[in-house]
Amino acid sequence: MTEFSLKEHGINVTNIIRNAAPAVLYELALRHEKGSAISSNGALVALSGAKTGRSPKDKRVVDEPTSSGNIWWGNVNIKLDEHTFQINRERAIDYLNTRDFLYCVDGFAGWDPQYRIKVRIICARAYHALFMQNMLIRPTVEQLKDFGSPDYVIFNGGAFPANRYTTGMTSTTTIDLNFAAREFVILGTQYAGEMKKGVFTIMHYLMPKQGVLSMHCSATEGEKGDTSILFGLSGTGKTTLSADPKRKLIGDDEHCWTDNGIFNVEGGCYAKMINLTEEAEPDIFRAIRFGSVLENVVYDEHSRVVDYTNTSITDNTRGSYPIEYIPNAKLPCVGTHPDNIIFLTCDAFGVLPPVSKLTPEQAMYHFISGYTAKVAGTEMGVKDPEATFSPCFSGPFLVWHPTKYAELLAEKMKEHKANAWLVNTGWSGGGYGVGSRMKLKYTRAIIDAIHNGELAGAATTEDPMFGLQIPNAVTGVPSELLIARSTWADKAAYDAAALRLANLFKTNFKKYEEGAAPGVVAAGPRL
Repeated sequence: MTEFSLKEHGINVTNIIRNAAPAVLYELALRHEKGSAISSNGALVALSGAKTGRSPKDKRVVDEPTSSGNIWWGNVNIKLDEHTFQINRERAIDYLNTRDFLYCVDGFAGWDPQYRIKVRIICARAYHALFMQNMLIRPTVEQLKDFGSPDYVIFNGGAFPANRYTTGMTSTTTIDLNFAAREFVILGTQYAGEMKKGVFTIMHYLMPKQGVLSMHCSATEGEKGDTSILFGLSGTGKTTLSADPKRKLIGDDEHCWTDNGIFNVEGGCYAKMINLTEEAEPDIFRAIRFGSVLENVVYDEHSRVVDYTNTSITDNTRGSYPIEYIPNAKLPCVGTHPDNIIFLTCDAFGVLPPVSKLTPEQAMYHFISGYTAKVAGTEMGVKDPEATFSPCFSGPFLVWHPTKYAELLAEKMKEHKANAWLVNTGWSGGGYGVGSRMKLKYTRAIIDAIHNGELAGAATTEDPMFGLQIPNAVTGVPSELLIARSTWADKAAYDAAALRLANLFKTNFKKYEEGAAPGVVAAGPRL
């Protein structure tokens, strides 16, 4: 226990545990938090309670004069009035003040000192404290001593519900962000990812104000110091492909692109644990050790060995660990301007080619679209694939209109002569149920060919409907796989599937046409 005070935030609890060592947090979690355990690999196992994922429909932003004109209001950023925010804030603080002791985590968001912000987490669970100590950039002893007042504060009262009868509330969960007060309030959910994504949402607002592109992507660095960024929604292979033994990992999830280059927002990684194996993901598997947090996993009561295939609690099992637990991590987590921007999609319709080069206008179009397709299944059998579009590959975390981020991407691509690529990790030879998933070894060969410059000037063939430039040859990839239509036995079925997907793109993009340049609108499929 320390004499550190949080009275400036309305917290009167005197026992504040600030930036504690992982061993201390382990002890406190095991002593006070139901469901806590130590796994056989040394990680702290924790349960998040009823909520095992984010609650995007409960995320609200205060409508206040300093930021209101900049915010993309709607289903992503739901308006909240200042009075209701104060009610929720007081409810969280009242709850925190009932605790015998609290945890405080002070850390940084952003590896570039010019742009980093100081973040303070105030929470009531050791698991939450350890999680955020992993995910924020950990200050040195001297930096902590001189930390001063934070730029943003997260009040995590997640074990206490919101009052659903309060004006504007739709449930007992609310996640409220106030840019004027520089505060973030959590009620009604103990899912740790809300804190992590809350910090990213803050950066997703602050950085574009300074002409910096904030991105939901992974980033790697090659042997020659060249950098590459990979965008992709869940299931597209972003984490897998960024864990490249030939390249250093700058970060797995959140980055910013400045006039100096790129930097990671975070000090750790937050990886899905579902079906994790040492053979498939050796670096991630070995990073799950003492100091890591395993969230909502199931383990053997006797051996404490985790069963990563068990989804009885949730299929969104997660692991949090410091980035230095990855052997080839680049520290500090900064890099030069990217040479390549890679958009990953898992096209379960089997229409898009394995790789294609994008014009700047196409890059903006596909960035704003943020497409992938998920395979839906029911007890009665397999349904058709479902198209998913998430603008800028970070829909739930956007604050500005998507075109703001797309324009910044285009400016930086043009200034630094970066190439853009669309890589399909999905189906070939037919859609789901007919064709087969693209082999990982072929996708890795494509990524290698992008990184080593082989494809930059390669001869291409244009896709007639999507206008994509498809390389005629890629080392290590059978040439017959490169043109998607040629892999289908039933060409008419391909044409029908391509037309359907093109229409899905067109329909989705209508909501962005008003704010997009004509050249970007024209970069979509040709119908």
